[in-house]
Amino acid sequence: MRHLRILELVDEVARTGSIRRAAARLNFTASALTRRIQDLESELGVVLFERTSRGMRPTTAGDMFLAHTREQLAEAERLKSGLEDLQGLRRGKVRVACSQAVAPEFMPRAIGVFRGLYPMVDFDVRVVDHEQAATALASYDVDLALVFSPDSLPGFERLALLEQRLVALMPREHVLCEKPELRLRDCAGHSLALPDRSTGGRQLLDAFSARTGITFEVAIESNSFEFLRRSVVQSGLVSFQIDVGAPAADADSDIIVRKIDRRDAPPANLVLGKLPGRNLPQICLIFAEYVMDRMALMRDGRAPFENTAD
Repeated sequence: MRHLRILELVDEVARTGSIRRAAARLNFTASALTRRIQDLESELGVVLFERTSRGMRPTTAGDMFLAHTREQLAEAERLKSGLEDLQGLRRGKVRVACSQAVAPEFMPRAIGVFRGLYPMVDFDVRVVDHEQAATALASYDVDLALVFSPDSLPGFERLALLEQRLVALMPREHVLCEKPELRLRDCAGHSLALPDRSTGGRQLLDAFSARTGITFEVAIESNSFEFLRRSVVQSGLVSFQIDVGAPAADADSDIIVRKIDRRDAPPANLVLGKLPGRNLPQICLIFAEYVMDRMALMRDGRAPFENTAD
């Protein structure tokens, strides 16, 4: 597959926006990489990159060539995975985009157990919102995405869905702990720590405010769920999360979790998906099936990792 090398070079220049950085990452000299790009442009009869003060930017022809390049590189990776599968090997890299809700617990557990079964498999995990995940799939930056989204996503083939309830997080001594389930209006008079508006959970809250006219007292806003969770304990605030990202019920936990009434925040979906029409490498399909099995366990009300031999 030596012919793929020039495609890898073009892809790396586009991703880094710099001949120098791309050359360093690919063990080329900058001058040698420049010559390879210029030779390719001469062969194709088009200019692939604009040389600007901010670096290398693909032209319209360059964007078209990059789309072809990434399809070819992805197909080559799938072929390599298939050949290894014929030899009884289970190796390769799985690239996943995931929501913050699954980043602290679910995804590390899933990968840890999976690598126990397939130790030669590597992972590249990116924590992003659902729109960024769709973009990463479209550009072949990731193979799979596991994201929470209140709405359907364009350019996203759903492999599995898991209904998720919105829940409130609060310190153990908070007055709202007295209620087994909350209405969102119950939270309106309390100081909140909210995720930013790019997250699906925040979009559910904003939709409620727009629908009812009820506003919230936002003391802290952050794009980090871990920061928000710590703010619940350190500052005595109320925050929100979805089921899969909420702390487990534990008598020793500093955080109490209460579900939000379905009338205020209808359940939305945690979605496992891929780029429509893309044929994934075999090891990516195996991991996708593994995650789908974990989601099925949770759908049945069971712990997703109760039997790590699965």
